[in-house]
Amino acid sequence: MKFVAIYRVPVETMKGWMESTTPEERAAQGKELGAQMMAWTEKHKASFVGEGLPLGKNTRVTKEGATPLPNDLNYLQVIEAESKEAVIEIFKDNPHIATIPDSYLDIMEVPHMGM
Repeated sequence: MKFVAIYRVPVETMKGWMESTTPEERAAQGKELGAQMMAWTEKHKASFVGEGLPLGKNTRVTKEGATPLPNDLNYLQVIEAESKEAVIEIFKDNPHIATIPDSYLDIMEVPHMGM
């Protein structure tokens, strides 16, 4: 079975961090979290389908037009596992949710479309 994990950080959390942390501190914290995430990814690499993707700023498109909107989306990762419970087990020690206050993951099964 395939699953998608969306890494999320609330907009207000990110805004507060940007306002209260110097650029040098942000860089150091980013480097530390990056190293932790690389080690975690290596540990679970057999479960990942391809590379994850960082997610950027959002533009909502409707019939009225396009509007830039803030969002809490941070990263997308595809996982192959036997069950949702197996995916939850993989992410229990994920540095993203362990390190960033108020961060969370949304895990969704990718249903078979029958095509």
